[in-house]
Amino acid sequence: MTQTFSARTLALFGGAAALALLLDQPAQAHGIAHGGIAAGFLHPISGADHLLLLIGVGAAASCISSQLLLWALAGAVGGAVFGAMGGTLPGQEFLAALAISAVAVLVLRCLRSQQSPQLGACAALVASAVAVHAMLHGLEAPVDASAALWWLGAFAGSVLVSGGSLLLLRRLPLAWTRGVALLLALCGGVAALGPIGMLMR
Repeated sequence: MTQTFSARTLALFGGAAALALLLDQPAQAHGIAHGGIAAGFLHPISGADHLLLLIGVGAAASCISSQLLLWALAGAVGGAVFGAMGGTLPGQEFLAALAISAVAVLVLRCLRSQQSPQLGACAALVASAVAVHAMLHGLEAPVDASAALWWLGAFAGSVLVSGGSLLLLRRLPLAWTRGVALLLALCGGVAALGPIGMLMR
């Protein structure tokens, strides 16, 4: 009973903090990044949308399969190359926010299902979600001599968050994973619908 209460309390406080971060950011929060390895390392962590997706990927890997991390890496490479070459998608900020909710809903469905999830479908969703965010990284990445170090830092930061989330959630009861997924689904929805609400004012 105490564990459940503390998990719910933590999720509530975490949800409030995450929502405050998301609502504080403008709809088009991405720009050109600068700096070397330290700037790259902080880039996926300091952006609320990227951070939430990375946590979602770790949550999915913790309850479905750690192989999802490899698929996330494949999506990251593909999306980063596409973005670095100048590729864009219509409504990419909206899609990036929806990607957070999509991964969270995948986790919730897998937790509710009595059957083993189809790894191929899960991998495709995770890789696609990460590819959208990596495309934004590719558009933001520096194009000078510091680019290689920047990408190395961004990779290290992403692995730290996703891998750390995987290891932490595997040590905690499934109720924590469910709570994290619910929170991520909510935050992704708020991030996606927030700009629409601003346009309707």
